[in-house]
Amino acid sequence: MPTIINAEHLGKQYRIGALRRTNSFRDLFDEKVRSIFTKKDHKTSSEENTIWALENVSFAVQEGEVLGIIGRNGAGKSTLLKILSRITEPTKGKVFLRGKVSSLLEVGTGFSGELSGRENIYFNGAVLGMRKAEIERKFDEIVSFAEMEKFIDTPVKHYSSGMYMRLAFAVAAYLEPDILIVDEVLAVGDALFQKKCLGKMEDVSKNEGRTVLFVSHNMGVISQLCQKTLVLEKGKLACLGETSQAIDYYLKQGKQNVKTINRQSISLETNHFVSVKNVDESLHEKDEFNYDEEINLFVSLNLPRWSELLELAVSLYDKNRKRIFTIHEPLNKYHIGHSIMEFQITIPAKFIVPGMYSWLMCINHPGVELFDLLDGVCEFSVAETGSDFARYVGSDYGVVFAKYKIKKMN
Repeated sequence: MPTIINAEHLGKQYRIGALRRTNSFRDLFDEKVRSIFTKKDHKTSSEENTIWALENVSFAVQEGEVLGIIGRNGAGKSTLLKILSRITEPTKGKVFLRGKVSSLLEVGTGFSGELSGRENIYFNGAVLGMRKAEIERKFDEIVSFAEMEKFIDTPVKHYSSGMYMRLAFAVAAYLEPDILIVDEVLAVGDALFQKKCLGKMEDVSKNEGRTVLFVSHNMGVISQLCQKTLVLEKGKLACLGETSQAIDYYLKQGKQNVKTINRQSISLETNHFVSVKNVDESLHEKDEFNYDEEINLFVSLNLPRWSELLELAVSLYDKNRKRIFTIHEPLNKYHIGHSIMEFQITIPAKFIVPGMYSWLMCINHPGVELFDLLDGVCEFSVAETGSDFARYVGSDYGVVFAKYKIKKMN
């Protein structure tokens, strides 16, 4: 397949802070006084007041490919998309794009609030270089997909964020771009419409041969939609490869992997976790279990600020950040007058399928106040040691071994 996007050593530098204006006598006077008491530094101010949002990022995307882009907040994902969308120019490097690009980066981008939905469709089509007849041919499909028939002649400044996003996605997807770029903005929509959008992106790629770049924090969606995935870390390209490998890299980099928490320096007026670890039946610390072995989570809490409303909440996640289950345990039935409490939470043997897992846990007043939170801690693995699904290793057959009954009826 021919290359449709080729990024070479992309870098984007931004200035930190605003330039001080000195238009009035008072401004000039203040500036002069400030300079007297400010220690001078011989380092160049340009180096001190700038930051590289992207640095030396290179990659290529083939025609018809769906590329996932993942990374933590501030990793440079939005900056990269804005460069690819021609919204901003790189400070260094070059990017070569072949064909028309349609972008959906954030709610509010690309539409004029004073124009109606109908007028914005024609306006966006014209920007993409489409003729009026081509836009008219797609118009009904766009409106139907966005479910905006009643509001298509209303100025978009009166749209809700969800309405705006639905129409923006429909315009971006249906006006036949060669490259479709979609940011996490889809999170604005409801679950049914998100599913509809994901189906459309799959269709655009597989059946129409168009290229899709998709940013999301939902690893399940990334793994479903993208053949290859790019991981950004602090503006640099950290990993580029098969999606499963990229997701594994991303999740491992983000793990706190806490076994013992030392919080002696934290005020005892704060409720917090003291120790958290995975253990076997003999309470020996462990991070790998057989599928037919019990898994125990040992939790030690410091609770100086006692309240009858305190609750311990614990969730188990798989490697794609899919929540397996959550437990909410009121602590008032255990409190006996001392501030340290210890718990052992047990997952039965033959319950969760082989794979990588981690915990999220918090102490809170439900719906009122969060006292302490640990996310992505105590990662552990469950090994395939002879389950009934051993022959399906590598396939997705769910996350739990179901306990069920089956009865022949004839």
